[in-house]
Amino acid sequence: MSGPMIVEFGLGTSLRRGSYTEAAARAVRAALWRNSINLAEYLGVSKEDMRIEVHIGCAQPDLVDTSVLAEVFPYGETSFVVGHGGLDVARPEGVGNPTVMAQAALVVSVEFPHD
Repeated sequence: MSGPMIVEFGLGTSLRRGSYTEAAARAVRAALWRNSINLAEYLGVSKEDMRIEVHIGCAQPDLVDTSVLAEVFPYGETSFVVGHGGLDVARPEGVGNPTVMAQAALVVSVEFPHD
């Protein structure tokens, strides 16, 4: 396996529902959909050989469902580290769910087949 080759970043929000999972999923999508990564093709390996270490930061990491996040990735092997970060912004009127902000960092490496 090689070391990290690409790091991508994204920010996601849940404006009204207060969903940490949805904010994290939007952060992951922002990191993925903003780029076209042809790393696997360039290196001559399968996209399934990509290893993606996903770091999520949000105010309440225990409320993030990583199984939902895993479904966002079309290929590759994912692993997740969810920790404190992000930001909760209280509603100006003082009632209801806060606006939830989450950050994602995707660290991509490639598994090279052994000869």
